[in-house]
Amino acid sequence: MALQISATNPEHPALLLELPWHLPLEQWPEEVLVPLPRGISRHVVRYARAGDEVIAVKELAERPALREYELLRDLDRIGIPSVDPLAVVTGRTDSAGGPLESVLVTRHLGGSQPYRSMFETTMRPATMHRLMDALAVLLVRLHLAGFAWGDCSLSNTLFRRDAGAYAAYLVDAETGDLHPQLSTGQREYDLDLARVNISGELLDLEASGALHPSVDPIEFGTEICARYQSLWQELTRTSVYPAGKYHYIERRIRRLNDLGFDVAEMQIEHATNGDTVTFVPKVVDAGHHQRQLLRLTGLDTEENQARRLLNDLESWMATQDDYAPGDPLGARPEVLAHRWVRDVFRPTVRAVPLELRGSMDPAEIYHELLEHRWYLSERAQHDIGWDTVVEDYIRNILPTARETLQPTDSSD
Repeated sequence: MALQISATNPEHPALLLELPWHLPLEQWPEEVLVPLPRGISRHVVRYARAGDEVIAVKELAERPALREYELLRDLDRIGIPSVDPLAVVTGRTDSAGGPLESVLVTRHLGGSQPYRSMFETTMRPATMHRLMDALAVLLVRLHLAGFAWGDCSLSNTLFRRDAGAYAAYLVDAETGDLHPQLSTGQREYDLDLARVNISGELLDLEASGALHPSVDPIEFGTEICARYQSLWQELTRTSVYPAGKYHYIERRIRRLNDLGFDVAEMQIEHATNGDTVTFVPKVVDAGHHQRQLLRLTGLDTEENQARRLLNDLESWMATQDDYAPGDPLGARPEVLAHRWVRDVFRPTVRAVPLELRGSMDPAEIYHELLEHRWYLSERAQHDIGWDTVVEDYIRNILPTARETLQPTDSSD
């Protein structure tokens, strides 16, 4: 069989053809590899460079490679945080004509680290709790979408910064299944697998002396279940309110919005005696603030970043002379939002030299600058201008901030 590359983008096959597909991944030369941390895996995985992109290449049999490729495409289509599938390469042979395993190619998630690599650095428990919160949110989002992961672990999850918090991404979908809806048993089984895998990896790290001495691997594995159950209950529980108290429903929706979820469909039933109203959020979509910011500004960010930027945008809009909510003669929010991007967001981010930003994206840089402006203004007891904020940030904060995505980070 001849070498075949099935890709989502016509640019990728041309770039991928330059890689040494006639060699097993374990024998790929150093010049094509990128030294990035990896979790443990049952397959051989390597990071390589294809043109200007860093890609992850995983060797596995053809059928599971094609299946995982399609699953990752499905997850991308429904907006689940996961790695971006680029291609499947089949028909590989070595220089003697012997068959080699197929490979799945995904795009490396910029500024990310495997969860396991973070836990290998004797990270403080407070930071570990925040990582677990992000992982619980990811599991809930997967289950709401009908996806049973089947192999949630520290090695199969990536994290990256999201406005000072963490966002979790699925890496390995090989054992996953997508359904119209998951049963309670399917969810609980998936959650129990996550608990066992996480506790097992933490025990492994404890045995190697890499785990913080105050962390109990068994308790920490159990904690992911408690955090998941708490979030799942808030998102899916049925609420019964007194008739006429419709602001209770609005308050429930706002609480879900604050958690980063949209109620895309709801079911409201009146009791036969007319005394109560039952409210069930039927379809709950994650990324409430992401979608709102994208609609207003065109900026595609993480959820917490979007929440922070929207707060700044709303504060800035209130200072504009043509801001008049509800007045048909006032500027539309979209117009003001694009003015904010042009006059505030972009100039502020561009004032931080590109070569000094490390792996932080523009939204994270802007969040950092907002935090620093608040700190300087509090200390001075008056508002500090952006020029002063950026200058002080570059001089005093950025050298440390650039290290926050390194495995040695334990700041919180």
